[in-house]
Amino acid sequence: MSRRGLVLFVAMCVIWGIPYLLIKIALKGLGPVDLVFVRVLLGALLLVPIALTRVEVRPLVKRWGWIVAYTVIEMGIPWVLLSDAELRISSSLSGLLVSTVPLIGVVIGLVTRSGERHGWRRILGLCIGLVGVGVLVGFDVSSSTFGAVAQVLVVAVCYAIGPYIINRKLSDLPALGVIASSLLLAAVGYAPAAIIQLPHAWPSGQAIAAVVALGVVCTALAFLLFFALIREIGPVRATVITYVNPAVAVTLGVVLLHERLTGAIVVGFVLILCGSVLAARAAPARP
Repeated sequence: MSRRGLVLFVAMCVIWGIPYLLIKIALKGLGPVDLVFVRVLLGALLLVPIALTRVEVRPLVKRWGWIVAYTVIEMGIPWVLLSDAELRISSSLSGLLVSTVPLIGVVIGLVTRSGERHGWRRILGLCIGLVGVGVLVGFDVSSSTFGAVAQVLVVAVCYAIGPYIINRKLSDLPALGVIASSLLLAAVGYAPAAIIQLPHAWPSGQAIAAVVALGVVCTALAFLLFFALIREIGPVRATVITYVNPAVAVTLGVVLLHERLTGAIVVGFVLILCGSVLAARAAPARP
């Protein structure tokens, strides 16, 4: 990994490790739909004016279908599911479940026949990671929260598909234009439902600060950095940031929100991490 790639990697490990905490805080004053709407609206307000002055719009218009698809997969579906799930499960558990993204990315590579070799190490990694998910679900999830866990796993699937859309269909387009367009589309899409569900009273200052941080740092800035990371090291390796994101999420959840650190969380995280490392490793070339 180049020095630039390493800097981007570390930045993304931290920036996308904190949204789980911020979502939990913001939900104390906003509903899931309102939270997502404000988040994407802030990102769009920051990036659209810049994109309009720096980006040629015509290439984006020609690829509007894939930009819509990316918006739905990367923002529209997962963000509202994740926010809704965190009403019932801890931010720590949410972060750990999303750490299955590298495993799902390998499965997508197998299904799409990406050309990479998938040897026994990757198959073993997938199995170990699956056991880790089983430990989390079997020992740290009750029947009342199983639906929320399923929602977060759908989020993980979406997060694994998003980089493939970028790499295969949008990689030749300006990153700023794609991000700004997606945020604007998501804001327009969520606006009707969000306006209907707006809270009757202003959220607390803490909730407002959390949603502003989500929109500015974890959305606008984060996507710019993530696109740069994908171009630097590729989509599969870029999802490896989810190895560190859960550790950040769990640490913040335990320290700041006083969430329980259970044995299932520790064992499940270790198994998912080991499985992801094995599954995401490139198979050795044949002699």
